[in-house]
Amino acid sequence: MSKKFHIDEAELLCKNGCGFYGNPAWQGFCSKCWRDVYQQAKQAQLQLDTQQKIRPRTLHGAEAPSFSKFEVKKKQHVGKRSQTVKSIFRRTPGKDSPGESVTKKETAARRISAESQQVGGDFAEFLKMLSKPAALDVSKHVRALVERIQNNGDAQVDDQSEIIQDFYQIMIDRLQAHHVYRGVSQGTIDKLMDFMEKYVMTRLYRAIFCPVSTDDEEMDLAIQKRIRGFHWVSVQHLEADFAVQDPVVRAIVDSAITDIIEMDSKRAPQDKLACIVNCSNHIFEALKASKHDEPASADDFLPALIYIVLKANPPRLQSNIKYITRFANPSRLMSGEAGYYFTNLCCVVAFIEKMNAVSLNMSQEEFDRYMSGELTPPDQHDGYMCEGLRLMYQNLNTLADLRQRHEKVMAEAMQLQQEMVEFKDSFKQKIQDVLARTPLTIKPRKTKADIDAEIADQDLLPSPLQPQVVEAGTAVV
Repeated sequence: MSKKFHIDEAELLCKNGCGFYGNPAWQGFCSKCWRDVYQQAKQAQLQLDTQQKIRPRTLHGAEAPSFSKFEVKKKQHVGKRSQTVKSIFRRTPGKDSPGESVTKKETAARRISAESQQVGGDFAEFLKMLSKPAALDVSKHVRALVERIQNNGDAQVDDQSEIIQDFYQIMIDRLQAHHVYRGVSQGTIDKLMDFMEKYVMTRLYRAIFCPVSTDDEEMDLAIQKRIRGFHWVSVQHLEADFAVQDPVVRAIVDSAITDIIEMDSKRAPQDKLACIVNCSNHIFEALKASKHDEPASADDFLPALIYIVLKANPPRLQSNIKYITRFANPSRLMSGEAGYYFTNLCCVVAFIEKMNAVSLNMSQEEFDRYMSGELTPPDQHDGYMCEGLRLMYQNLNTLADLRQRHEKVMAEAMQLQQEMVEFKDSFKQKIQDVLARTPLTIKPRKTKADIDAEIADQDLLPSPLQPQVVEAGTAVV
């Protein structure tokens, strides 16, 4: 049977033909090609803004409109900051507030989380492997980047992303060309880039993840609500080869769901990507177990990933995807295992946003009845469910079995009681029948006979027996 959900690997590649993986968030380009396209569009926008600013004033003395679409959007985002719940908790004390007495040093120290301190310690230990000039050079550039982002908290997230992406490229070029890094192996350079990315993104996580100037939070709520509406979708609807009734497969599916949910608890982009890779590996493992150790194909993977995302409903899914897209080292997303699985995840989210009756091969009426809750799948309790629901239905089945056994015992007890009553009535009836057939006659009481007593009817007794001779020599009494 052909799969309804199929994506060729060519469709995952950059539409510019560079050979790297594309991304729906970048309109199908890879990160490198998208930056080129973005820079060209930005330069064109700047030229247009410049031309609008130098236009002569109108006849009434009013200045011609000089705001581009980007500037209008920026104003909307700035005005939006005071209306979000998150901004309430992110506001810093005013100049006249008691918080003014707290020094900047104490505030910065307080903002460093335990995770940041741990990552910083690991980064410092790794720098000890380098020469002192190289370690100082790395520390200087990393510290400058962190301070630049922290001191420009009002910057747009796209500008912050561009700054960090430029940092990655500058450091890669510097590590390969600067004399202080002479003799450093390529493996050490790769590890150093990983440590820098992890440290920088862990330190800046609160400032750049799901910023209030974007609509990431609204998109999170929208996709979460939409996924919640598809709670009725089963493996049969998606043609996913999951034998969810098998306890072994169900345990692996639970692990895959846990991995994709755990993505939100990580800070560094590579850690979030690691969760996606672990989830994908568990999906292939579950597919293999469902097929009795037969290897799964890429065509089996996509519907299975859709099913996992629908059942997991990961928190802040859109924010995590955008965070990885904006701030991960582009080399991770352009190729390799993590880039492939991340691109598939982006395709899954895009598919869920547009999923309809045609996607699930059902009529519009049936689809609407499922979405409204009027219909539920007939095999809903036999499909996958979380451990809590599974235990609840197991307990309900146990209670139903106990109820049936109780009803059976009660029915047998009532039957026994009825049989006892009938036996008692039958026994009484038999006694009455015997008494009616053979009435009771009371005979006089018998007394002991006294053979020595004088009896009036003594003449009626026989005479004593006398010996008689029958033959000579033989006497018979």
